[in-house]
Amino acid sequence: MLKQKNLIFIGAPGAGKGTISGVLLEKYPLVHISTGDILRDEIKRDTELGRQAAGLMKDGKLVPDEVVAGMVRARLAQKDCDNGFILDGFPRTVNQADLLAAALKDLGRPLDRVVYLKVDDELLLQRLTARQGCRKCGAIYNKLFMPSKKPGVCDACGGELFQRPDDSLETAKNRLAVFYKQTSPLIEYYDRQGKLLTLTATDKDELVALIEKELA
Repeated sequence: MLKQKNLIFIGAPGAGKGTISGVLLEKYPLVHISTGDILRDEIKRDTELGRQAAGLMKDGKLVPDEVVAGMVRARLAQKDCDNGFILDGFPRTVNQADLLAAALKDLGRPLDRVVYLKVDDELLLQRLTARQGCRKCGAIYNKLFMPSKKPGVCDACGGELFQRPDDSLETAKNRLAVFYKQTSPLIEYYDRQGKLLTLTATDKDELVALIEKELA
C-alpha cells in the first residue's frame, strides 16, 4: 500500500496523467477526481453548485474558482476518499491551490504529494496530434505510442476510433502555451512546500515504478 496517498497529478496535455492514474487505480483503492467529471455530475444531479455552473456555462462564462473548489471539496468529503485520491486537472492556478488547501485542512485530508509529469514539448505535440478516441466507450489511444491492435477499431469494445478536430498541431501548441502560463507558478508553489515530485521518464511502466518507490 502507498503511504503517501492523497495526491495531485500535474502535467501538460498529453503528459499521461490519465494513463498513469488508470494503472495506479487498478492496483490501489484510490479515487480519481477530475473536475470535468465532477462538473458533469453536479449538473446532472441538479445541485445548487451544479445549477450555478450550468447557468454560467449557458451564458458562455467561466465557472469561478470558488464554485469549482466547492465541487471538489464536496467530492473529497465522500467516504471513498478515505483511502486516498488523485486530483487530476485541479488545481490549475495558485488561487485554486489556496482554495484546495483550505478545503483539505477543513476536511482533515492533508495533501501528501504533487506528482509533476514533465515531458518535452516535442513529444507532447506528437502525442496530442496522434491521439484517437473510441466513439462507443471513450477509450483513448495514440497512433504512435499506444495504438489499437487493429487500426481504427477499439480493443475494448470494437467501436470506431476517431480523431477530434481540436487535436490539430495549432490547437495543441495553444493548449501547451495555456498550461505553461497557468501552471508554472503552481509548480513553484508546491516546490516551495517540499511536496513536488518531478518525473521526467516517459515509459508507462517506469513511471509507475518510480511513483510507487517514492510514495511507499
